[in-house]
This record gives sequence, C-alpha cells and structure tokens, in this order.
Amino acid sequence: MATEQAVVPAFEQVPVRRVDPRVATLKAIYIIWYRDVLRYWRDRLRLVASLAQPLLFLIVFGTGLSSALRGVGGGFAGGAGAAGGTSISYVQFIYPGIIGMAVLFTSIFSAMSIVWDREFGFLKEILVAPIDRSAIAIGKALGGSTQAMVQGLILLVLAPVIGVTLTPLAVIELVPLVFVLAFALTTLGVVLASAMRSMQGFQAVMNFLMMPMFFLSGALFPLSNLPPWMTVLTRLDPAGYGIDPIRRVILQASGIPAAVTDRLGMTISGHALSILGEVGLVLFFGVVMLGIAIRTLQRQA
Repeated sequence: MATEQAVVPAFEQVPVRRVDPRVATLKAIYIIWYRDVLRYWRDRLRLVASLAQPLLFLIVFGTGLSSALRGVGGGFAGGAGAAGGTSISYVQFIYPGIIGMAVLFTSIFSAMSIVWDREFGFLKEILVAPIDRSAIAIGKALGGSTQAMVQGLILLVLAPVIGVTLTPLAVIELVPLVFVLAFALTTLGVVLASAMRSMQGFQAVMNFLMMPMFFLSGALFPLSNLPPWMTVLTRLDPAGYGIDPIRRVILQASGIPAAVTDRLGMTISGHALSILGEVGLVLFFGVVMLGIAIRTLQRQA
C-alpha cells in the first residue's frame, strides 16, 4: 500500500525592511507639523478672531494715545524724531510691536495643542510610537512657528493704512525675523505645555506670563530712559530682542534714519545691539528651550 508523504512547504524568509531611524524621525516631524498647520488653516474663524486683539491695540489704543500725546505738546513724535529731524507717529512706532504681539499670542497658545492632545490621548499614541521623542517637540515647535509667522505677516497689509512704507526688500527681510521670533516663543510654550497636565493650568500660567512679556518687550514704548529696575526686566525679556529688529527694518524702510531707530531699541551699556546680534540671541534662546522641551518629553512615560 502506497503511502502518501505529506509535503510541508518550507517557509520562505521574507526580508524585513528596516527603516532608518533618522528618516522615521524626519517623517514624524513633518506629520506633526503638517497636522498642526492643517488644523490652523481649516479653522478660519480662529484665524480671523486672533487678529481682533492686535487690531484693537493698533487702532483704538494707538490712535487714542497718539492723540493724547499730541495734546501734551507733541510728546512721542517730537522726542523720537528730534535726533534725525524725522517725525515718527506713535501708531507707526507700535505697529511693529503689534506684529510682535500677534506672533507672541499665537506662538504661546499654539503650544496648547500639546496639553489638548495629552488629555484626549493623541499624545500618548505618539509617545509609544517607535520614533524619537525629539520629533514631537520639533514638530510642535515648527508647526506653531509657522502659524505665528503667518499671523504676523498678515498684519503687513495694514502698513499703507498707517503711513508705513514697505519695500519688497524689507518684506523679504521681515520673513526670517518674524519666524525666528515665532520659533523662540513657540519653543517656550512647548516647554511649559510639556510639563502641564491640564488645560486650566496651562492657561493660568500663560496669562500670567504673556502680558508681562508683551509690555516689557518695547512693543508699546521705547526701551530707553527707563528706571533701572525696569531696564533690567526689559533686557531679560526674549520678546524684546525679536521685536526690535522687526521695528528697525520697518521704520528704516519708511525712511527713518538708523540713528533714530537705534535709540528706540535695545541697548546694552548705552550701545545699540546689531540686528544680527539680536537675532542670534533670540535663536539661541529658542534652541535652548527646544532642548529643554525634548528632555522633558523624553522623561515622560
């Protein structure tokens, strides 16, 4: 009786495709950045509403205080332009500061998505994914920076309305300046959001931090001839080193001499800092904050 021999097919070894960890990290950074930018772009009401507060400061506060200064003898315009024989209205002065305000608020609150994702479980899924956790911090930082940069650059359309002339070269120079400021402030928000466990706690800390940063940044008043204690606080505010180069580029494009813009901005021991020096300080602050955010996320389970 013939016996049938069962033929057992041999298992073929399927080659395992190994993904370069660096490529996986770059893809994760892109996906996180793209997700945040896409959510921002689709929420048109948020985009419009976030412009309301800067416009309120520029139109109502700027116009009202400008009229008050003229009522007491010229005030700001005469003092600011005396050195170069050029007059600067208060609205022109605070215009770059309002751009900085839009960048500041958008940057900080964009980091709120980390707390939101933690509460609803999305962040936990990313934390257990086979990617380097640095991708989370970098992706969030770049996503928030992109949102804040767009928010700030949108306000450039108001320049002709308030008497500010912007040349094409000035606009090109403003793009990296606004992005560097947005990057530094977003990384600060990412650091704080990474350590927060609730939306209420994050909002409380942000409200306590943002207004002092805004008022001490030189957005609303020159940083010269201040009391010593306030001078120290303004020099510790990273936003001031980002708003000052934006103001210099905008006002100089309108024909304001560099000697005048230097007097209105950041000085150390009476010497005006260069634009590259200020940009370097802001960028260094952003890189340090990003490093802290990465370490914070890596320690979390």
